[in-house]
Amino acid sequence: MKKALVLIAALIIICSCSDEKGVDEQMVDGDWDDNIKLSTKDVDLASHTDSVIITTEGDYWLIGYVCFEDSIYDYYHQESINLEAESYVITENDFLIERQDKNTLFVKLNENTSGNKRVLNITISSGDYFDNVFINQAAN
Repeated sequence: MKKALVLIAALIIICSCSDEKGVDEQMVDGDWDDNIKLSTKDVDLASHTDSVIITTEGDYWLIGYVCFEDSIYDYYHQESINLEAESYVITENDFLIERQDKNTLFVKLNENTSGNKRVLNITISSGDYFDNVFINQAAN
């Protein structure tokens, strides 16, 4: 029980779902240097259904946690998705994240009908290095 509470507390701190950017935007934990090398870490999308392709120089990385609006999705502990596979798809009601190959991440957000800006925060790790991608979707 204590481990679960510590994990939840760490997850909330690491993966803030607010519109404000701070420590999370530049989060780099652990002793390793950047071995993912994302092509971008901050993307702006239109309010209609929109998508982006993000590339990496690093070949081995995993999608772990995803924050969207007030929800946190923990893909590290979902057995239905093999995060170590070269390609896989994560599908939720409002977004789709696809690792197309070892260096390509495709992200699509469905139309934003909320009237507010939405932020999708994807935590990516490789060994003892962690990074985030922020996908900002305009309000309609």
